Amino acid sequence: MNSFLKPDSPIEYLKGVGPQRGALLRKHLAIEDVQSLLFYFPFRYIDKSQIITIRSCIEEGRWVQIIGRVISLVEKGGGRSKPLIAEILDNSGSIELIWFQSQNWVLDNLKTGKTYRFYGRLQKSSYGLNISHPEFEEINDLQNYSPKQPFDPVYSTTEALASKGLDSKGIRRVMEHLMLSIDLRSIHENLPSYILARYKLPNRADSLVWIHFPQNEAQIKIARDRFKFEELFSHQLKIIHSRIQRSLLKHGFVWQNPGLLYHQFKENYLPFELTNAQQRVILEICKDLASGHQMNRLLQGDVGSGKTIVALMVMLIALDHGFQACIMAPTEVLANQHLISFKEYLNQMGIEVALLSSQVKGKARKEILQNLASGQLKIIIGTHALIEDQVVFHNLGMVVIDEQHRFGVEQRSKLWSKSKSLHPHVLVMTATPIPRTLAMTLYGDLEVSVIDELPPNRKEIKTLHIRDRHRPELIRFMRDQIERGRQIYIVYPLIEESEKLDLENLQLGYEKLLTFFPLPQYKIAVVHGKLKSEDKNLEMARFVRGVAHIMVATTVIEVGVNVPNASVMVIENAERFGLSQLHQLRGRVGRGAEQSYCVLMSSNKLSDDAVSRLQIMVQTNDGFKIAEEDLRIRGPGDLAGTKQSGLIELKVADLVEDHKLLVAARQLAEAILGRDPQLAHPTNQLLKKLIDHQGEKPGWEKIS
Repeated sequence: MNSFLKPDSPIEYLKGVGPQRGALLRKHLAIEDVQSLLFYFPFRYIDKSQIITIRSCIEEGRWVQIIGRVISLVEKGGGRSKPLIAEILDNSGSIELIWFQSQNWVLDNLKTGKTYRFYGRLQKSSYGLNISHPEFEEINDLQNYSPKQPFDPVYSTTEALASKGLDSKGIRRVMEHLMLSIDLRSIHENLPSYILARYKLPNRADSLVWIHFPQNEAQIKIARDRFKFEELFSHQLKIIHSRIQRSLLKHGFVWQNPGLLYHQFKENYLPFELTNAQQRVILEICKDLASGHQMNRLLQGDVGSGKTIVALMVMLIALDHGFQACIMAPTEVLANQHLISFKEYLNQMGIEVALLSSQVKGKARKEILQNLASGQLKIIIGTHALIEDQVVFHNLGMVVIDEQHRFGVEQRSKLWSKSKSLHPHVLVMTATPIPRTLAMTLYGDLEVSVIDELPPNRKEIKTLHIRDRHRPELIRFMRDQIERGRQIYIVYPLIEESEKLDLENLQLGYEKLLTFFPLPQYKIAVVHGKLKSEDKNLEMARFVRGVAHIMVATTVIEVGVNVPNASVMVIENAERFGLSQLHQLRGRVGRGAEQSYCVLMSSNKLSDDAVSRLQIMVQTNDGFKIAEEDLRIRGPGDLAGTKQSGLIELKVADLVEDHKLLVAARQLAEAILGRDPQLAHPTNQLLKKLIDHQGEKPGWEKIS
């Protein structure tokens, strides 16, 4: 048995693969070696454990397994490729099997008078109800018969792989060769024995056999649970370990108490009382700032919950202690919005605020950079321009990131590095409510604060679902709102496959709108992603100033526009949007004292799923409930820009279905690291290796 392949043996070395198939496996499935193939799991199984009688074979389209004796085997019809028909008999009756291809091979392997197990799909044809091209194996001892493989694994594949014999059955054959070609004891265990015992998990070697070639349903469940737990636990262990190491190693500026500027603003210039949720969050942040460790905190809050005012007050604490603060926004529109509101609050206190973006050039840009470097400018608002090399801070102490999922890790790390001594305190904000299950995975290395309360003067937005046939009623409603002095958004969906179609969709909608809202009586602003920045800003400004009655836009207005006078949001083809995106768009209205409305326009014919999704929007304004539902329907991939945020790709676990398993994995990781932060104890050496093998770019563990 010295001919076993090693786990790191190139995939080409495996029987049935070779150079051509190996190259395809690398390209399409990222399978480099025999170990990575071993961890390419089936996504479902064909149950071949049940044998039924021929009399029970009555449901067309059903996959069935029967045992019968071949009583006849004849070719029928004329022509070169005559179908081969076998009649099979058991105690309950008979049925025909039919082959249109490989007849000679079947004649060589199927003999009259002998008993076989057959597996195939029932279908109707001119020959009656039969099974076409069934699999079969001979049974020599019927009394003691049991199927060799009662559950056949089914693997995901691609057209290119299937064309080279690596369809699901082809991969299964290669996997059978692999099981004979590798010593599974060479696949090292990565969970300590005390974890296996506590959670009654099988060892890794047995689990690999059972997940590929199970003998019963219990083995499938046990093996999948083992790998689900391993997957979730290793990720939770890593992010919690990263957070602990950062708190142990990353010292932060110590700011014991808010100072004069903070209290002056709170007592004299804050135009409203903070909600209980805002006060709670500020206390949580102040505790971080006084801890001596770098703060890394996520601030979650629905649209309009008051995150920005919390961020401003935290930035004033930095100024109170002699430091500079910055806020980075993903778009120029949002950065401008912050500039307007910050100036409104801070100019009366004599605190200068500036905006740095790609549009700020020449003398103005030079002056901002000089004042930042000298320390004269204390607060800067910016886009990606803040991370450019020429931007130098005198003493940066507080960094606020708005809609943080829109920035990559490398972008954020450049901003952190602009502090000359210790790393700055970091507050990241998102208006996308994130379900707890997803937050554990996506932001598990951050402390989390939630503003779960809207200001008391906010009226709940009324949401309506209207179909195309009722559009005349919508037009009358819009005219009435404009006559009352209100403004209206109309948003068209982005069709990801085609920017050209996006523009055509929006342009067509705009032209139809003109028939109901003719110029010059009505003024309409148009905003989409293809506009130049200056044109986009100009159109936005027309709407913000109240010059335009209606803004027609794609989802570029999803984040960042704050127009208190805009009280109606019409979302065209609402069935094409995800729930979280619909909720974000709805949050663009409801900013003023007037009653606001969100109208979900859809086609007349909708699927049941689309109707139920839109009804969720009508029934609740709670962003967290909506996010939970969106996660359940769509999965985590599309939420919160998770691809850019580094959400792990799960092979077997599912964040929704395996919620309890995720919670258990997190609790275990916290308990182990609470007792042994460095994983130095001998019983935790496997866990230390598990973390070390999940390497990432140096220094990125500092980034929230």
